[in-house]
Amino acid sequence: MTSNDTIFGKIIRGEIPSKKIYEDVDLLAFDDIHPVADVHFLIIPKKFIATLADVTPEDATLLGKMLLLAPVLAKEQGLTDGFRTAINTGRMGRQDVYHLHIHVFGNRPGSVPLSTMTGA
Repeated sequence: MTSNDTIFGKIIRGEIPSKKIYEDVDLLAFDDIHPVADVHFLIIPKKFIATLADVTPEDATLLGKMLLLAPVLAKEQGLTDGFRTAINTGRMGRQDVYHLHIHVFGNRPGSVPLSTMTGA
C-alpha cells in the first residue's frame, strides 16, 4: 500500500478537506473527524510510513520532529494542564488507517477528565 491509497494521502494532497492546525514540508496536523475529547488532533508525516513497526533508523529525525511538535500544538489548542498521545500500530493495535500517525488528545481545563471519557 502506498500513501496514495490512504485517506491521509488524500488529505496530504488536498483531495479531501481537513481542518489543518499545522503544516510544514515534513508534517501535517489536523483535527480528528471522530474526536474522543475536547481537543483531538493527528500528526502525520507526509512521507508514507504504514505503521510504527515500519520505521527505519533513517526516520529517527522525522519521528523526533513529530514528538516535539505534539506539546507545542497541544498548548496552542488549549491543553494547558496535560494531554495524551497514542500511536496505534497494526491490526491488533487497533490501527485503522495504515499511515503512521500520532493522536494527541485531551480536555481543556474545567472539562470532564479524559479518563472518564475514554475508560483509561
